[in-house]
Amino acid sequence: MLYKKKSPLLIFLVPGMVFLFLFMYFPFLENIKNSFYDMTSIVRMPGSEWNYLGFENYKKLFSDQDLKVAILNSLKMMFLTVVFEVGIGFVLAVMVMNIKKGQQIFRTVFFFPIVISATAIGLLFKLFYNFDGGMLNQILLSLGVEKVNWLNPELAFLMVSIPTLWSYVGFYFVILLTGLSDISDDIYEAAEIDGCSKLGQVGYITIPLMKSVIATCITLAVTGALKIFDLPWVIVPNGAPQGVTHFLGTYMYQVTFGMNNYDYGSVLAITIVILGVLVSKLVRLITREN
Repeated sequence: MLYKKKSPLLIFLVPGMVFLFLFMYFPFLENIKNSFYDMTSIVRMPGSEWNYLGFENYKKLFSDQDLKVAILNSLKMMFLTVVFEVGIGFVLAVMVMNIKKGQQIFRTVFFFPIVISATAIGLLFKLFYNFDGGMLNQILLSLGVEKVNWLNPELAFLMVSIPTLWSYVGFYFVILLTGLSDISDDIYEAAEIDGCSKLGQVGYITIPLMKSVIATCITLAVTGALKIFDLPWVIVPNGAPQGVTHFLGTYMYQVTFGMNNYDYGSVLAITIVILGVLVSKLVRLITREN
């Protein structure tokens, strides 16, 4: 046994548990309670009473068209994060792993977007997309092409997805590169002697041995897609245009603090938590070891 006496461990475990209860579990339980009332403010003032609504807020979920758009966008973003964030991160990790010199340069360059604030990235891309004076339209004008409204209802989701996906590729790249470094070079050398190509080594060696790491990345990607907020909100606040770029996080924020509908915002927050748990369980079920 690493520790014969377990009691000293409580000194370090209890403060963390207290912190979690006070700032995560207790507010979440309060959130569940508040979802059953007609909240007139975030905090119940002394002497004021909130009307009990029962499950009325939950019934509203099934008729809320904006929520359906937000859920659909979040589901699409889940798919895109797995394909592009984890997929591109894996391809980059495999290529960098085969470079003997200058590996650290590529690690730094690919990881750099994670260091930048999502708000700063959102403002940067918002300037790119500006109809008047934006970089993309300036390039089009220099080529003799008409300006494009990059944030129109048809293109808005795509334009928001590009910086969102780009900013997190480096995160999964570093995780996957770390997993690749744990695979012994002897395995690849034996496969090469047997005549296995580089692409074959990826399919028969790298992916099977990296299955647990890839599964972790996929879980992080799909659950992270449910929490997307800051970057889309900066580029297209309030789900503009016409609410077509709302995600679950942005829609919950607009309902709660934009419309001051705190009780329905509580229901949306609970919905996000439930979806996050279900999605993570589903991913684990699909990617579990046989």
